Amino acid sequence: VGTMAAMGPLPAMGTLPPLPTLGVPGVPELKPLTRYEAMRLGPGWSHSCHAMLYAPNPGMLFGRIPLRYAVLMQMRFDGLLGFPGGFVDRRYWSLEDGLNRVLGLGLGCVRLTEADYLCSHLTEGPHRVVAHFYARQLTLEELHTIEISAVHSRDHGMEVMGMVRVPLYTQKDRMGGLPNFLANSFVGTAKFQLLFALKILNMVPEEKLAEAVAATQRPKKAAIDHTGGAA
Repeated sequence: VGTMAAMGPLPAMGTLPPLPTLGVPGVPELKPLTRYEAMRLGPGWSHSCHAMLYAPNPGMLFGRIPLRYAVLMQMRFDGLLGFPGGFVDRRYWSLEDGLNRVLGLGLGCVRLTEADYLCSHLTEGPHRVVAHFYARQLTLEELHTIEISAVHSRDHGMEVMGMVRVPLYTQKDRMGGLPNFLANSFVGTAKFQLLFALKILNMVPEEKLAEAVAATQRPKKAAIDHTGGAA
């Protein structure tokens, strides 16, 4: 069943704002849809809600590399990187209520609202899932408080192995920092959502994102250990 057929008639063309795309070479695009369209999807669709918490960070790595922002992600139980959140049962919860219920299990001290909504995308694969993404800017002190609270949450050490910060810089070797981070394994739409948010929120210039993605596609050089052999 096509997406438009599942949603039924929509407003006339021109009544909805144009939807942004990622536009980063090397990253497959997901189909964007508005919150209005997403809420009109039929009962055969599942809804996932995840959130990116971030804060401006004036710090300098080694005294010379600007950190720019602190962006939180988490290591999951399956060894994949993702954002806090999960599936929301639309029969019982609004998107935000369901998201906050899941965040309470994993973080314990933050509540998001519709004002924090950023985008929705249809996911790839055999399952009919629409992924909703939220972003909330905090102060660095507030973000650090959440990191501490997450260690004491119910899911810590079970479904969540720990919080991590995303390095938003690229070192001189063109791999250290964001490129190496993007070379990790991400769950579902998490990598796309990370890049999308960094671009839309002007946290990293689009050309820098493209360079970081391109760097992950180059063959890696063999690492040399301290005994002189190749790892």
